[in-house]
Amino acid sequence: MVEVVLSENDRLDWALKKFRRKMLRSGRFKDMKKKRYYEKPSEARKRKAAAARRRNARARRRRTR
Repeated sequence: MVEVVLSENDRLDWALKKFRRKMLRSGRFKDMKKKRYYEKPSEARKRKAAAARRRNARARRRRTR
């Protein structure tokens, strides 16, 4: 749960900016975008496998430096 605590003197634009930053850091926007449309299980497996390949390739590049 993302929560922004305000006092009486806080400005609304400041609160919205802080809320947006917390949402980005928590990963909620990514989840909302992913769940906007149905993803077939086979597509989810392909997406996860591609992400794993990218992670492994990045790790291999970092080790060789």
